[in-house]
Amino acid sequence: RMSEKGSALRFQRANYVVSDLGRALGFYCDILGFTVEFQKVSEPDSYSYPVFEIDRSADMRFAVLSAPDQPRVMALTEVTGVELAQQPFPRRAAIVLDVADIDGVVEKSLAAGLKVYEEDHLITNDGREGREVGVVDFDGNLIVMYHITSTPQ
Repeated sequence: RMSEKGSALRFQRANYVVSDLGRALGFYCDILGFTVEFQKVSEPDSYSYPVFEIDRSADMRFAVLSAPDQPRVMALTEVTGVELAQQPFPRRAAIVLDVADIDGVVEKSLAAGLKVYEEDHLITNDGREGREVGVVDFDGNLIVMYHITSTPQ
C-alpha cells in the first residue's frame, strides 16, 4: 500500500520508552537539541500497550520531538506505575544522530551523570572520516552520535 506521498516506504519516527518524561526531555531537548512538537496523555486503548507489551495498569504519556530540519522524527513514551526492566545486553537498538557539537553534548551528558563511551575514529564506506561517540540516556537507550570532519579529495 502506498503512503499519501506515493512512496512505498517512508520512515516516520523512532520511539524510546522512558520512565520519566521530564528527565528524558532534559536530555533530548536541552542536551541534544530536539524540540517538543506536542505532548499527550495516552488513551487507555493506545496501540502502544500491546505492541510494547506494557501492562495496561501502567500510565503512559508521550512527547513527539523534532530535530531542527526534521519534523516529528523522534518520540518518547513515558511509562509509569509499573517497573521497567533493565535493557538487555548486547544492546538491541540505537538512534544515530549527526551532531555538529559532539564535545558540547559529551560535556553536558557527563555533567548529567550519563554514560558516555570512549570516542572512536569514524571511517565511512565511501572514505569520509569523522568522530563517533555513544551516549546512554537515563533509561538505558543508546544514542550514537557522529560528525564527518573530512571528505576524500
